[in-house]
Amino acid sequence: MSLPVKELIKIGETQLADAGVEDAAIDAKELFCYMMHIDRTRLMMRWQDVMQDNQCEEYFDLVARRASRVPLQHITGEQEFMGLTFQVSDKVLIPRQDTETMVEDALDVINKNKLRGETLNCRARRNWTVLDLCCGSGAIGISIDKLTERCKVTCSDISGDALAMAEKNAADLGAKSVKMVKSDMFEAFRGKLGNKKFDLIISNPPYIRSDVIPALQPEVRDHEPLSALDGGEDGLTFYRIIADQAPEFLKKEGILMMEIGHDQMGEVTKLFSADDRYSYVTGLKDLAGRDRIVTAILSPKKK
Repeated sequence: MSLPVKELIKIGETQLADAGVEDAAIDAKELFCYMMHIDRTRLMMRWQDVMQDNQCEEYFDLVARRASRVPLQHITGEQEFMGLTFQVSDKVLIPRQDTETMVEDALDVINKNKLRGETLNCRARRNWTVLDLCCGSGAIGISIDKLTERCKVTCSDISGDALAMAEKNAADLGAKSVKMVKSDMFEAFRGKLGNKKFDLIISNPPYIRSDVIPALQPEVRDHEPLSALDGGEDGLTFYRIIADQAPEFLKKEGILMMEIGHDQMGEVTKLFSADDRYSYVTGLKDLAGRDRIVTAILSPKKK
């Protein structure tokens, strides 16, 4: 059957909504744009076009995949983050726009020595070394590399598949200087002649409590890597590792920036505030007003 684009997309939207897909209207349009290799602006110009049988069939196949709760990004193979297009797959966590807030904060720290408009209580730096710990697709580290010229970025992850995706993204986006390191947290940065040290360690570690994972949306629970989600019994496993080990890998007055779950601010800030190696432990919200980020500065060494 042949259908006008407007009607075709409306049917797709209904099928997605019936399957429980959030933002069904948006996804129905995005799937059509993906199929036709057009952007949303050009979609409006095609609104009255008539799609032939084979095109309708191809579109409804895409809708069926999305209705089975395969993430839209796994169908299209990409996700926009900080104005850049990142390749994604089921081997990496899909970059979320919520995380852009942390990248924007990091850029202000690097470029202005300020955090949310306040001058940092640490020495200013002309050049920065940055570690994107648990990097996944590399969205955080690569975005920082692309959006400022004042840093050298290293991306690390325990997953070889994730690092391969991050390396591809770096190549596709022209971030040739970003270094990729396979590491179980900080292990690869230990050396006989001294540990590798960074001015800024930024991380979006796994932080979902193990018992919460079965209740997550199917798109997340069934299609994103468990290793990028599971933060242990209380969700704090990786924050404890970072709190314990990060001082060995931070330069003098180095900075930590970590994404957290919306209900973890109190626990994570308490964890770092209780360690006298850290100072100026700060909790920050995202644009929606949800708790999102914890930062800390390595305290100056006591004389």
